[in-house]
Amino acid sequence: MSGRIRLALCAWAATLMAACALLPLVDPDTWILQAALLLGVQTGVGMAARRVPLGRSLTVLAQLLVTLVLLTLVFAREHAFAGLIPGPDALLHVADLLRQGADDIARYAIPAPLSSEGIRLMLVGGVLLIGLLVDVLAVTFRSAAPAGLPLLALYSVAAGLSGGDTDWLWFLIAGAGYLMLLLAEGRERLSQWGRVFGGTPRAPGGAPAPVRTGRRIGVVTLGIALLVPLALPALDGGLLDGTGAGVGSGSGSGGTISAVNPLVSLRDSLNVDEDRQVLSLQTNTSDISDLYLRIVSLDDFDGATWKPSKRSITAVPDDRFPTPVGLGPDVRRAEIQTTISAADWYAQSWLPMPYPPSDVDIRGNWRYEPVGMTLVGDHGQNTRGVTYDVKSLDVQPTADQLASAPQPPTALKREFTELPDSLPAVVARTAREITDGATDPYDQAVKLQDHFAVTGGFEYDTQVRVGSGSQAIARFLRDKQGFCVHFSFAMAAMARSLGIPARVAVGFAPGSPQADGSVSVGLRDAHAWPELYFEGVGWTRFEPTPNRGSMPSYTLADTPGSAVPDPARPSQSASTAPSAAPSADESCTAEQKKLQGCASESPQAALAAGGDGSKWYTTLAWVLGGLALVALPLAPMLWRLRTRAVRLGSSGRSAADAALRTLAVWQELTDTAWDFGIAPDESQTPRGAAARIVRLGRLDPAAAAAVHRVADAVEQVLYAPRPRPAPGLTEEVRRVTAGLRSAASRPTRLRARFTPRSTVRVVWAVSARWSRLRERALAVRPALRRPSGQRG
Repeated sequence: MSGRIRLALCAWAATLMAACALLPLVDPDTWILQAALLLGVQTGVGMAARRVPLGRSLTVLAQLLVTLVLLTLVFAREHAFAGLIPGPDALLHVADLLRQGADDIARYAIPAPLSSEGIRLMLVGGVLLIGLLVDVLAVTFRSAAPAGLPLLALYSVAAGLSGGDTDWLWFLIAGAGYLMLLLAEGRERLSQWGRVFGGTPRAPGGAPAPVRTGRRIGVVTLGIALLVPLALPALDGGLLDGTGAGVGSGSGSGGTISAVNPLVSLRDSLNVDEDRQVLSLQTNTSDISDLYLRIVSLDDFDGATWKPSKRSITAVPDDRFPTPVGLGPDVRRAEIQTTISAADWYAQSWLPMPYPPSDVDIRGNWRYEPVGMTLVGDHGQNTRGVTYDVKSLDVQPTADQLASAPQPPTALKREFTELPDSLPAVVARTAREITDGATDPYDQAVKLQDHFAVTGGFEYDTQVRVGSGSQAIARFLRDKQGFCVHFSFAMAAMARSLGIPARVAVGFAPGSPQADGSVSVGLRDAHAWPELYFEGVGWTRFEPTPNRGSMPSYTLADTPGSAVPDPARPSQSASTAPSAAPSADESCTAEQKKLQGCASESPQAALAAGGDGSKWYTTLAWVLGGLALVALPLAPMLWRLRTRAVRLGSSGRSAADAALRTLAVWQELTDTAWDFGIAPDESQTPRGAAARIVRLGRLDPAAAAAVHRVADAVEQVLYAPRPRPAPGLTEEVRRVTAGLRSAASRPTRLRARFTPRSTVRVVWAVSARWSRLRERALAVRPALRRPSGQRG
């Protein structure tokens, strides 16, 4: 393995080792495998370009182009020409992903979700950018020491955000990668001096003495870097500091929410096969059909998914919580007291509670968000093993109160009816068709709920993948298959299109009663539902998901024989046998839950989730196809660069080698002139051909003299008994090339570089070889046709 190849591989490994510091920031950490593959392709292109060899600027340009194609293939394939070439749509899509990633970084706590395409683009794209800088500095420009700056920047960003207890490990890995890069460069430089003589012999099969010494110095340096901070306790807050900040900033009642989206934080727990218990409830109400445990509300809709807004948080009120926004004194209500115990393994930043809460008794670092009336953990606080008491209101409005609700406040309506321009027009049009004939917003909301849950022909299926992007809701309305997040997201968006303030609540549907009087809430009770605002009542729950949870009583018709499910039976069906079908059209009883016969309803599959992922070999085929697509237009230029490097290379040792090199240099000069429009004339002598090149190329005196000196060297080789040596022919050809370039027009220079005329020699060589093969085949055929006894 050559020193340059070893150095490139070490640059690739050093970048990945520094990128390991990003692993605690995102869950899961499979993104680094994709980054390693793409970075390997980028490094391979650099190795091939340097092997040609290309100039430094062309090598960097080739790597940039390939990196752009790779990112387009992975993140904007549907918006690119032929899935590879980025156009305006692809660039706009990437810009949207970057904005989404920046917004998600501000919203999510650590670890952030890998399901966020924007965060994945920032991770993979950032690693590729750092890897390109490291490769350019360490390999292309042969200066590994400055390559530590981008590596340090990558590690510093990761270490500054993670705040974990394993920062020392990531520092060790990143430092080892940088030292490995320095040693590889030192070894490559050392090899250029020839054999190394020293007092310490080389161990059998081992590295030279200077390399072993460098390794020892590196190990000692890393050890000092790790141990010194431990001996200096005053130096806190540095890269190795393990303290982390929570979601609140500042002290007292200030701060903002940046906690993790519950659609993602529940992901790992919700996707396990076993229906493990998440929460255990003791409550004083006998009817648990409306005992939904609400984690947080999602009120920011960007056209692809719903997310919680970034809002101010305050200290938890010492007294009772304020009356919910919009709830009037005429609405019937009852107070319920519930004691909730979270499992030891369940770590959620938001506190599950019935809505609306009126009082919470809990220990720990919790903050209060007034708009959503939710509690969020501060400075790493979560629900793991927590037991707390909640007093909540069971609001019981009537249909008449909802139907006669006045218009909501202007500011509230403006905020909670906002829709992005990217939302397809079919969403609002379908909402108007469904609610045609409705007399008020309440009637419209009930019609939307019934359309999804009863009359619209929708199927509940946890295996469906609707996809991502602004067309997700439109596809869901077309395919009519999905589960809670699809139904709730679609109904909330359609309600907003009708001017009804709406948001999406995420949490747990009512659990299963146990023999000891408690209520068990399991993984499969995870749920999402829409909340619509009615002045005088406040935020009101609706249930559009078929056979999940319970439809509120204020949305049900009083006529007998209604097809709407009984609200007193939230999660029951006629069948008690577990179903193995992937589409869970039937709801799930408590007995079925114990038998694990119900499909898992994971909020992970929100509308923002990606579709079916492509196989690794498909991605590899696309990558290779993209490289071929990029390399094909550059093939003539690459061939000429390679040919020029061979012709102008070493002169050899013997006189015969020097003569052959002189002829190769002359052919390179005539081919270069051909590339600039001066076709070769084989009938002329070297002296005549040189005069023709000078005349047609309009060369200056210095370049003209260089042409004649090369021609004189060729005549010496062809006609002199003892040719005189002609040193400096390579410089003469380069002087002639510069003269031709300066005298030519810009289009001629571009054509000479990218589509050189002399590459037709490749076609001639292939044609000549094919002709020789045909002649040999024709010569062999008569011999095969002769009779066995006939001799030629």
